[in-house]
Amino acid sequence: MSGAPGMSDASAEVAQRMAEAAGTWLDSLDPGQREVAVGPAPGADGETEAERTRWFYTPTDHGGLTFHEQRPAQHRMVMRLVASGLSEAGYTTVATVLGLENVLDRVEGFSVDWGRERTRDPGLYYLRVFGEPGGPGPWGWRFGGHHVSLNNLVVDGRVVATTPCFLGADPAASPLLGGTALRPLGAAEDLAGELVRSLHPDLTARAVLLPTAPNDVVAGNSSWVRDRVLRRRELWRRGGHVPDRADHPVTGLNDADQRALALTREPRGVPGSELDTGQRELLRALLGTYLGRVPDSVSPLSCYDDPAALDAVHLAWAGSTAAGEPHYYRLRGPRLLVEWTNVHRGANHAHAVWRDPEADFGGDVLAAHHATHHP
Repeated sequence: MSGAPGMSDASAEVAQRMAEAAGTWLDSLDPGQREVAVGPAPGADGETEAERTRWFYTPTDHGGLTFHEQRPAQHRMVMRLVASGLSEAGYTTVATVLGLENVLDRVEGFSVDWGRERTRDPGLYYLRVFGEPGGPGPWGWRFGGHHVSLNNLVVDGRVVATTPCFLGADPAASPLLGGTALRPLGAAEDLAGELVRSLHPDLTARAVLLPTAPNDVVAGNSSWVRDRVLRRRELWRRGGHVPDRADHPVTGLNDADQRALALTREPRGVPGSELDTGQRELLRALLGTYLGRVPDSVSPLSCYDDPAALDAVHLAWAGSTAAGEPHYYRLRGPRLLVEWTNVHRGANHAHAVWRDPEADFGGDVLAAHHATHHP
């Protein structure tokens, strides 16, 4: 689900805020900046869409204008646009993830070198606008860098897509003064762990598809969710950093284990219909940690107030169910795919992505728009 039905007026308000913020930013750019910052309107042609739907969550070139290529006043305009597409909690989380690049640099001893001036770099986040904000045609924007990918599409004056929406955290937990911890994605981990550990043994046996957790989310950064094995090189823009074991599966699994976790048409795991009342409340709250990233008026979260919608959400798990151990989970239902993994750095490096398998990037609405207006 890319947006909540029945909320077109409120969705239009979000779209207007996006257009105002994007327009202000674009007006501040010089010709050289604009050349990098602006892409063709969504759906213009296949090549254009190939770039708009090419997304990353690794520290690679995401396409667009970086903070380094802008003045501080423009940085603020970028963040205003980012905020327009997020809830207050979502914005705070994204801003925290950007700052974690400095924490990660310290964790790695300020020593990682991929041949650029700084490897762990909070200035390497990219913004690109596609089309004309607020104009009559479809337009969208993409913001991303290491552990952030936000993709938004506006058609006929309303926000119709907010996925793929990826957030990560490395480290997933960092010490703060007073003995507390900074855990930007902590609720998404804790609620899922509480839910799986609450299952009856028979349900646990069905929910846990594999005793080993994959190294990364199964769908990776595929443009469209489908059952195929992604390779590590696909997580990076060509011409940039080349990962180790570039031709290995992103999951690090062998063929048999890969099949056990494959994204089949029929969801695997335990459906919400077999959970008790308390477990269903945990499932609903867990969904909120993903679908609540965006403003209420463009979030499908309220759809899960319908018991039938929650019934259809399946929980699947891989790896240990013990707290603090490497693990993976996913939530799968109609127009819903959530994936989480926390494996590396001693289970202290989290990836958490929300997708609409049928309409990421707003492909369904965009196709209908062009069929109506450009037959």
